[in-house]
Amino acid sequence: MPDNLKIMKSDFSYDLLIIGGGISACVFASKYLQNNISKKIALIEIGRGLGGRSSTRTSKRFKGWKLNHGAPNFNISNSKDNLLLKNYINELLVNKFIKIDDSELISLGDEKKLESIKKSNFYCGDSYLSSFSMGELSQKIIELSNLRDKIDLFFGTLIVDLKFNNNGWILTSNKGDELRSKYIICSTNLLLHKRSLKILNINQIPLRKAIPKNKDKNIDLLLNFLDKQSFIPRLTFLIYTNEKYRYKDFYSKKYRYFYLNKSLEDKYKFERVIFQLQENNKLGIVIHTKNKDFINSYINRRDEEFFKQLIFANFNELFSNNNSVNQLTCNEGISIMKWRASQPSGCAVPLSLQLSKKYRIGFCGDWFEGEGFGRIEGSILSALILEEKFKNHLNKI
Repeated sequence: MPDNLKIMKSDFSYDLLIIGGGISACVFASKYLQNNISKKIALIEIGRGLGGRSSTRTSKRFKGWKLNHGAPNFNISNSKDNLLLKNYINELLVNKFIKIDDSELISLGDEKKLESIKKSNFYCGDSYLSSFSMGELSQKIIELSNLRDKIDLFFGTLIVDLKFNNNGWILTSNKGDELRSKYIICSTNLLLHKRSLKILNINQIPLRKAIPKNKDKNIDLLLNFLDKQSFIPRLTFLIYTNEKYRYKDFYSKKYRYFYLNKSLEDKYKFERVIFQLQENNKLGIVIHTKNKDFINSYINRRDEEFFKQLIFANFNELFSNNNSVNQLTCNEGISIMKWRASQPSGCAVPLSLQLSKKYRIGFCGDWFEGEGFGRIEGSILSALILEEKFKNHLNKI
């Protein structure tokens, strides 16, 4: 049920429904609310909270921890000096939602690689981190304009079917609820992509089922581009260290990033290791892997204790001679997360296909073209551009 409602409503009818709860969805919702305070809108998210791939794990098993298990920070290159993006980042800075990230970045196995990392798509320009957790950043973005609680938040809700008629959209959730709306915004492309067939156990892509071929040229083109888009699978290990675990040195910043070169990544299966200082001064460790064989091994075996021992052994061997990182003792806790929505790669969708006026549906996310493709920058920029298009469209009606 809506997160901010105490009683289940029988009328799930809205002016606008937003599917997905990542940063792109939250930016769009916030900007839309600024101009449509009388409208009734809802945001639907399969997870327990906002943030998407930039969310935060607040563990029920390990109390008092907040680990950013996706993107712990984000960078803005904005090489084309887009004023929409520039002004929005300034707005986040003024409200003290974000701050410059000056954390230490370390390349393991190849010091020469450090400069190439800093020039890569994920580090060029200015790097920022949330003044809170990454999940709370998305929440703050919505709250900035949601002063009158005009938006209903549906968590733990997966949309499995879409229908369109002249009166608007009918969305069916995995719980059997129907939500109706004149307009919808898809910030996730799950319902538009062939991966939905396996994930939802269906035989037709939901958007294609709702809008048959040759009914809308833009929708056809968008689905064709998405058919060529792939995703990088990821697995994340969250380590909850004991109270006495510390660095060997006196590093005191919030994050510390370790990137592995290819030979080390092949050997240990780690892409990067991120240390995250908690408010209680405990030190959390988040390990990312995109090694397909390693991920498939976990999926097939599903033995958390086995993987805990393996991860800890690899970690200790990797950092055995490191001057700043202490060994793990195996008394630490661990949780493992397999990403449903992973980083898009390959073919990006043109921004010109963001809005179908005929079918009252818009799209935003990091899966659109531009220098922010696959990153938070792309998520934010596509949301800002879509909101402008949507506003202009509504003003002409």
